[in-house]
Amino acid sequence: MLKGSPMRAGRWTGAVVLALAAAGGCSPEEDTGAPRPRPAPVSAPAPAAERPLLTPAAPCPDLGPFHCATLNVPYDHSGARPGTLGLSVAMTDNADAPKGVLLFLAGGPGQPGLPIAGEVAGLLAPLLDDHRLVVLDQRGTGAGALRCELQDSVFGPGRPSATAVTRCAEAVGAVGRYYGTADTVADLELLRRALGAERWSIDAVSYGTYTAQRYALAHPRRVSRLVLDSVVPATAADPLDLIPLRAVPRVLRAACAARDCGYDPVADLRTALRRYGDGVRILDALTSAGADVHVPMAALHEAAAGHRAALDRLLGRGAPAPATVRPGRDGTPVDTVEAEEFSAALQLTTRCLDGGLAWGGSDTGRAQRERRLERAAARLTPADYGPFDAATVASAASTCLPWPRTPAPAAVPGGAELPKVPVLMLAGEYDLATPVEAMEAQRARTPHAETVVVPGGGHTVQLTEAGVREVLDFLGRD
Repeated sequence: MLKGSPMRAGRWTGAVVLALAAAGGCSPEEDTGAPRPRPAPVSAPAPAAERPLLTPAAPCPDLGPFHCATLNVPYDHSGARPGTLGLSVAMTDNADAPKGVLLFLAGGPGQPGLPIAGEVAGLLAPLLDDHRLVVLDQRGTGAGALRCELQDSVFGPGRPSATAVTRCAEAVGAVGRYYGTADTVADLELLRRALGAERWSIDAVSYGTYTAQRYALAHPRRVSRLVLDSVVPATAADPLDLIPLRAVPRVLRAACAARDCGYDPVADLRTALRRYGDGVRILDALTSAGADVHVPMAALHEAAAGHRAALDRLLGRGAPAPATVRPGRDGTPVDTVEAEEFSAALQLTTRCLDGGLAWGGSDTGRAQRERRLERAAARLTPADYGPFDAATVASAASTCLPWPRTPAPAAVPGGAELPKVPVLMLAGEYDLATPVEAMEAQRARTPHAETVVVPGGGHTVQLTEAGVREVLDFLGRD
């Protein structure tokens, strides 16, 4: 259950890129045979010459208090494939900060850290006298972004077709096997050593929470505090992504009660699903809405009354819904972002490599994947998927079916429970990408953690006044 939190208009957002994060699905779309843009080539690994682990830092252009350097990491941490990757790192210059290093991890997979470093520093400004803030572009993001043609619809409606997934896999190529979470965890440990930090605190958002937890499990003595904002559980306990589906009724009823809407939004959802189908797209619209869940809720209410125009717009059947577009360089609305801003290819690659899939690991053959997914969906009951149905679950879980068979990544070493260091978990009441229920699932394995639910909050609750206040208080403690 890998979640997306891309940057848009200078903010982190709850939009779920490619809708993969909602449930990891793929709805069939007609292949018209029209010309498609040529995927950008994947960069070859750098030469394996000896080089410093972390290059000398120099002031970062346009990044205020930060100095920038390059972390040189092995392309393949096992050593079987030669070469290195250079990861961009930004850090404040107070190497002797009394409370040590505070590492911020962005979400995705696919979001680089440096483009949002200034905003992170602004939100965490009260902590910067005592902490050395560090952000980085994780492998496959930023200047080293993985690329494929899916980038052209990163904010568009719907899900990628099987053909599009296959073409993306072809564009990424065999190097995709080196872009799993275990590789990033190994990169982070090299960064810690290069910074000379005995231990560090980690503030992570969305998919970054998964990476942070996997790091803490592998290196429990190297973590002093953890902030997990919009939690992705550290174990693959929800391979069919049922948690968001079961959370939908709670979120809709809470949002309705907050505005005294005067109708039953869950009944409207059931009516719209029965009348129009398209459960995967409706689920995606709800998941992507974040704190603005009232928008799809109102469209579903109109659709239940027989007026489907607003729902059609929301689901991309007509003109693009306003929430799916952003201004292009010439001011014209577009529905894409550059790969350097958010790598759709990396999100898909990591999802298909180690996302906790219904059929097991990425080394499972295609026929076996289909059989296992079919059996898993057949075992479900209505209590498992809320207002939706088993067909929606199966379709939503099928994105990675056509991804080529890939050697399974090495397991991240470590135990099943997070180290007994201070842990703060945050969730937004209305977030369906990483709902409260997902946080509670991880909380059951982390009994010492503090948990906070921000009323009316969506994805990435540090962007709310209440959320950032909780983070500042937690990290500011002695």
